[in-house]
Amino acid sequence: MNPYFYTLVIVISIVSCSKPVNIKMAGPVFGTTYSIQYYSEDGQDLQHSIDSLFYVVNKSMSTYQTNSDISKLNRNEANTVDAHFIKVFKASKEIYTETEGSFDPTIGNLVNAWDFGPEGNVRNLDSLKIDSLMLSVGLNKVHLEGNKVIKENANTFMDFNAIAKGYGVDVISEFLESQKISNYIIEIGGEIRTKGINIEKDKPWKVGVEMPHFDGSQSIISAISLKDEAMATSGTYRKFKLDDAGKRYSHIIDANTGYPSKTSLLSISVIASNCMMADGYATAFKTMGIEKVKAFLEKHKELKVFLIFENDKNEFETLGLNSFPEF
Repeated sequence: MNPYFYTLVIVISIVSCSKPVNIKMAGPVFGTTYSIQYYSEDGQDLQHSIDSLFYVVNKSMSTYQTNSDISKLNRNEANTVDAHFIKVFKASKEIYTETEGSFDPTIGNLVNAWDFGPEGNVRNLDSLKIDSLMLSVGLNKVHLEGNKVIKENANTFMDFNAIAKGYGVDVISEFLESQKISNYIIEIGGEIRTKGINIEKDKPWKVGVEMPHFDGSQSIISAISLKDEAMATSGTYRKFKLDDAGKRYSHIIDANTGYPSKTSLLSISVIASNCMMADGYATAFKTMGIEKVKAFLEKHKELKVFLIFENDKNEFETLGLNSFPEF
């Protein structure tokens, strides 16, 4: 037998037995933090490419970045948008329609008015001021024509904060898969997407479901397995404000009223095939309330949902819907 054959067999054997390199990275992004873990066959460090993707998404949709596409659109300086904006806009339209307006990224003026946005607080906020601001609200008043956004009301302020983090997760997910990486977990500000398994543990990725705490502390109810899925969580327990009387109000504004959400829901976790949709629906469900969410999910079996809410005794209760993974 040819001696070179033995050499070839040995080389192939060595390569096939080598373990993928476990690469981890973390840092600040989108006004929050991110963490990424993936397994690479050749140990490729993708930090520079990932940072570039974060920059592009920010340049498209950050309301805190003055030269972003969305900021220029909100100031009526330009209406041309990029492919990232278009994808998020179309997904937002879908969720807006499906939830009958419960999810609405044109609520930006009200978010700012309640001092949860980049523009700061609107002084002397009262019902007349809210009614006036509500005239600019409604995604049905905003249209996409090619790569141009047409606003019927020049005062409409768009804010994709409730869906952009999830989209950012998906952008990184698609990039990793384009690099032939099939085992990863991506997290941005609590929004998560996984693929494959945790190779070191030879198990599906584990993610925590957080217990609501109004004092800023953190604890986990339990961990669930997540494989080839995304999960996003929306809640009021961490981001809220107190008025002069000490009353707590949510950062999630009801697009139908212009006021902070008043449902008993404290936390909504949604599992979907991608993080953008999970993120958007988690926000929408916060304003819909428990009964509407239950009815909605009867027609949307593709969404798995876990609710944490306060009952009449101010006690925490939980509810898993559509086969949300058991703890």
